[in-house]
Amino acid sequence: MTHVRRFDHIGITVADLEVATAFFVGLGLEVEGTGSVEGEFVETVCGIPGAHCELVMLASPGGGRLELARFVTPDHLPGSPGAMANELGLRNVSFEVENLQAAVDAVAADGYGLVGGIGEYQGSVRMAYVRGPEGIVVSLFEQLT
Repeated sequence: MTHVRRFDHIGITVADLEVATAFFVGLGLEVEGTGSVEGEFVETVCGIPGAHCELVMLASPGGGRLELARFVTPDHLPGSPGAMANELGLRNVSFEVENLQAAVDAVAADGYGLVGGIGEYQGSVRMAYVRGPEGIVVSLFEQLT
């Protein structure tokens, strides 16, 4: 029996919603909507009494969405901003780009650097991990064939 009908979105909790939103908009995502949620629904779903979140939903040009959330209450708990790919949890958010070097240069101009380097796999794809705001690892890749 199949339970999933479709993929909807990935959610990331951030401390600075404006900075994180600007980073992803700079990569080419578009703000689909913003809002705030509090009360019984979010408290029940998150299991956090008194939860109140501000949200930004971003849409990718090729489909797929990314939800950024900032907790107003209770205060956020620190994550591991230096997490590497082998740390348990969300590994990365990945986007295909038209020109990898141009994308890497653009985020570098805003102060975000590579986790490692730019790699090429069997002449078919080039990829780099970029450490975005609050340590979010963003995989950027370019199809070569």
